[in-house]
Amino acid sequence: MEQPRVAVIIVAGGSGKRMGGALPKQFSLIGGEPILARTINAFHKALPASRIVVVLPAEYIAFWKNFSARFEVAKHTVVEGGRERFHSVRNGIEALSDAVDLIAVQDGVRPFASRELILRTVACAAENGAAIPVVKVIDSYRMVEGEESHIIDRTPLRIVQTPQIFAAPILRAAYDTEFRAEFTDDASVVEYSGEKISLCEGEYSNIKITTPDDLLIAELKVKSLELKGGEDL
Repeated sequence: MEQPRVAVIIVAGGSGKRMGGALPKQFSLIGGEPILARTINAFHKALPASRIVVVLPAEYIAFWKNFSARFEVAKHTVVEGGRERFHSVRNGIEALSDAVDLIAVQDGVRPFASRELILRTVACAAENGAAIPVVKVIDSYRMVEGEESHIIDRTPLRIVQTPQIFAAPILRAAYDTEFRAEFTDDASVVEYSGEKISLCEGEYSNIKITTPDDLLIAELKVKSLELKGGEDL
């Protein structure tokens, strides 16, 4: 069976306000490498034939080109982001040719997606048209209503991750619309267009780095992987 042609959009348009510091979080170092570089390289390792498009804030494009030259980073194209994540993804889509079957969208600050997770989601998207990785909720949750609260059943809940992968025509058509506040990820945009979303197995280690505590956890994960031989580095 012929393998689908996959293009990858890595969205790194955040300002990193929750992280603090002088630079956005995607440029922070873990294990001596920028988070964004690790994310790019993870996808190049899993999908070596894929074109990778990185979406960055306009004011950091020149910085990244200079900064990334100091590290071993897989070949990628950089395009300018937009006002919301929605607009950034749309800019990434517009930078791609029509000669792709699937488009994967990944958070720039989610550098630990394993090869197995990426390929599993690709296979699910190839079969079903729209696929997202999820994991079961392990914490307890309460619904707050005014000054009252009550426990809610966590059994049907899932935590949504990236990469979110879609048949190229489905994603292009979904993004041919106006931004809405309820668009929190690509799946919500595609679902709004009337398409069904298929779920596949995610990984708890596939963390999104958004706070200083996340950065500490990421450093520990890198050290752990190095001790195991660096198979996922």
